[in-house]
Amino acid sequence: MVSISKTQSDLLAVSAPTVTAATQSTAATATGVCITVHGHFYQPPRENPYLDAIERQASASPSHDWNERIDNECYRPNAFARILNDRGEVAGIVNNYEYLSFNIGPTLMSWLERYDSSVYQRILEADRKSSQRLNGHGNAIAQVYNHIIMPLANERDKYTQIRWGIADFRSRFDRHPEGMWLAETAVDYATLEVLVAEGIRFIILAPSQAERCRPLIGQNQEGEQETDGEWHEVGGGQIDPTRPYRCYLKPEMRLMADHQLSPLSTYHFGRGLGQQSSVPNPNTPYIDIFFYDGPISRDMGFNDVLSSSHHLAGRLGQAVRGDHRPAQLISVATDGETFGHHKNSTEKCLAYAFTEEFPRRGWTVTNYAHYLGQNPSAWEVELKPVTAWSCSHGVDRWQDDCGCGGGGGWHLLWRKPLRDTLNWLRDRLIPIYEEAGRKLFCDPWKARDEYIDVIRDRSPANVDSFLQRHQIRELDAAEQVDALRLLEMQRHTLLMFTSCGWFFEEVSRPEGVQILRYAARALELAGEVTGVQLEKDFIDRLALIPSNVDCFKTGAEVYRQLVTTAQVSLKQVAAHYAISSLFAKYPREQRVYCYQAEQEDFQIQRMGSMTLAVGQLQLTSEITRETEVFVFAAFHLGGWDFHCCIQPFGSRRSYTMLKERLFGVLEEASAAHAILEMVRLFGDQSFSLRDLFAEERHRIVQLLSQENLTRLDQLYTQVYRENYGVMMAFHRDELPVPLELQVAAEVALGHRCLTAAKALEVETEDSDSLLAEIEAIATEAGNLRSRLNVPEVKQILERLVLRSLDTLLQAGSGADERSSVKLEANIRYIERLIAVGDRLSLGLCLDKSQELYFDSLYSQIVPLCLGWLQRQAASTGDNKVDPVTLDTASSEGGWELPSIRQLLELGQTLAVDVECWLDQLSRSPID
Repeated sequence: MVSISKTQSDLLAVSAPTVTAATQSTAATATGVCITVHGHFYQPPRENPYLDAIERQASASPSHDWNERIDNECYRPNAFARILNDRGEVAGIVNNYEYLSFNIGPTLMSWLERYDSSVYQRILEADRKSSQRLNGHGNAIAQVYNHIIMPLANERDKYTQIRWGIADFRSRFDRHPEGMWLAETAVDYATLEVLVAEGIRFIILAPSQAERCRPLIGQNQEGEQETDGEWHEVGGGQIDPTRPYRCYLKPEMRLMADHQLSPLSTYHFGRGLGQQSSVPNPNTPYIDIFFYDGPISRDMGFNDVLSSSHHLAGRLGQAVRGDHRPAQLISVATDGETFGHHKNSTEKCLAYAFTEEFPRRGWTVTNYAHYLGQNPSAWEVELKPVTAWSCSHGVDRWQDDCGCGGGGGWHLLWRKPLRDTLNWLRDRLIPIYEEAGRKLFCDPWKARDEYIDVIRDRSPANVDSFLQRHQIRELDAAEQVDALRLLEMQRHTLLMFTSCGWFFEEVSRPEGVQILRYAARALELAGEVTGVQLEKDFIDRLALIPSNVDCFKTGAEVYRQLVTTAQVSLKQVAAHYAISSLFAKYPREQRVYCYQAEQEDFQIQRMGSMTLAVGQLQLTSEITRETEVFVFAAFHLGGWDFHCCIQPFGSRRSYTMLKERLFGVLEEASAAHAILEMVRLFGDQSFSLRDLFAEERHRIVQLLSQENLTRLDQLYTQVYRENYGVMMAFHRDELPVPLELQVAAEVALGHRCLTAAKALEVETEDSDSLLAEIEAIATEAGNLRSRLNVPEVKQILERLVLRSLDTLLQAGSGADERSSVKLEANIRYIERLIAVGDRLSLGLCLDKSQELYFDSLYSQIVPLCLGWLQRQAASTGDNKVDPVTLDTASSEGGWELPSIRQLLELGQTLAVDVECWLDQLSRSPID
């Protein structure tokens, strides 16, 4: 962390964002007031079950999907959290994950690893650094794999969810997790038993989930844990959250968990048993539990506590106990998305609080594992039998019409039959899996538990290794496909219980549709392996689920309209490839989502406005290894009309005859005859543009629109040029310009601007003139008071600034590049890019450029500055440079003063705080 009080030694000593001296000196010991802020970072799985990819989500615009949008608003800002000075300049960049206790859902981590590797790496780095700072206890804890409500899962699913969560965590953080986050903090004693069996030390719960507690005194001569015997009833949320508690898994607690009772009767049953609660002995298993501060956690989510670090520290300070205990933990927990997504820019509040506000008050920023390591549980707690933080009726929010999460006059009667239907499907698929799995695996359920290794890495070598470990004998190719289909069936069976499907008020919301898509995929896979068809019975049960939406009425119609229509067959993948091949020249091998496409033959021919492509294609699923060879014919009639046919490959002879016949008919230049011949050869089934997957469909629509758009651009440009003088006359007389002319000007200038920007991104020789063209357009738009809608230009300029800055800083290490003239030109080019973005009112986002510059500021630019100051001090004999800073300064070579100043002034342009260094240079004896 860079201190806001910017002395030279302060700034150089913290050349990379790190902890302040106050944090460093106290972090190793968890005494006094300790602070833990826990963020539960999670996004529901959104991938299309057939494509293993998230398709474009219009509601997340301008981002591609909600994962990307929330990444931009939350996950990335917390990895690079700004500390700003009073001028709004970046004075420090903090990795908040170094100070937050956090869990990140495995499905979200997989997305980050694939789509934002820099944030993913910052998260891993943060755990390593926090582990070094806190005596080997990293900030990260694990999460049950796909956020299911654990008390509602059967025992086998409990084990798999926890084992998958642990295995995923180990593969990323390279250590065993000490704690685990339970979805919605939903817990029962059966879940605790599995957690303990799998080596989890602690969990985090809401204060309302505790029933009663009592202090532990020590062990007697028989080794039994002694207590003072007096229980403190805390069932109303009164438990003291400033200490950890030990929860023993006593026999009567297991008995309580085994009784399938309603929450109310279970509550009274548990109280009755608890009155004769046994005394724990050294062999009694246990788990430690932290209860977060409920009122403060709610205030963080719903009030203005995060409006400033001062407010946050003040609110946390209200929870500090004044009883002079040697250590106390002020622990809060909330959705991680609160910090930036739900509450804009609040990651800045956290960054300053962690590195300045809390240390200034003498508070230690720690995590649960570190605190527990130095302050073992001295109190025992018993939990209510079945609870969750977000439901006051146990876990009925995910299985009944309890009222939680409702609103807007909509009923929740769909929840129970949905839960019952998915439970029915799970239970029907168990014997199918066991019977088919016994023929392929040594132990089908052990294979499922270890299938997470394949989910994490689907490379052929890793899949082969997995099958070698688990196969009952050497499996042929078809048996390998069945083995992988069975495991995928089980994966989708687990995914269909993702808690979000029940959380909101309607079954047809995206979350409900998503879990039904997982169910549909599980049904399909079961049929493919064993021939057992369960879909009809499944839909009959869905018909008993009432929907609040008139166009659906029942879950069966939701399934037909929103689930069945989204299913994807290998034929559809082949059709997608075939139609796309009319517009893209594919290599012999091409990845299409999670399928490998191998082009065995391809021929394309154009005749006027018509285009025909015929080919032979082998498709292989990367997930199940199923493979099939197809023959396709894709016919573009012109405009928006497509006709595509697919059939399995028969023989080389029949394929050659088909291809010759189709291209022969095309020469007749009759679209009707060509389509009739395709029907004769392939049958009635055909595919059109709307059958393409959304991403490619959107791309082709844009391509097909381009010709018309180009003509319109030319027309608007002509209107604009012919009426430019008229428009200026309107402006001179301060009259409103006719809308038609204003629109023509904005379209014409926008088109010119985009054309120039695209050329600038790829052209290096003529970059100055192209940038000058964009500057002239900005001037013209300003004269006409036109605001150009050119979001693509914004993205291009952002990339150019980052690329140019990276090139400049990379060249800085080579002596042959240190030409002051070239440096000045490069800096000027970057400044012009930023300035023209401002003149066009594009609102450039320079975050990545700021991060790059800030990192180089202390690794390159400041040492150059200090080196120059050192040389000047040596030449004048007046050593006024701070000796602390001289240790890192180079004494040989380096830029001269004008160049160093230009580099620092570039920081000002990028809104990075470099004032102290510019001031130091201005006070130097030689200017």
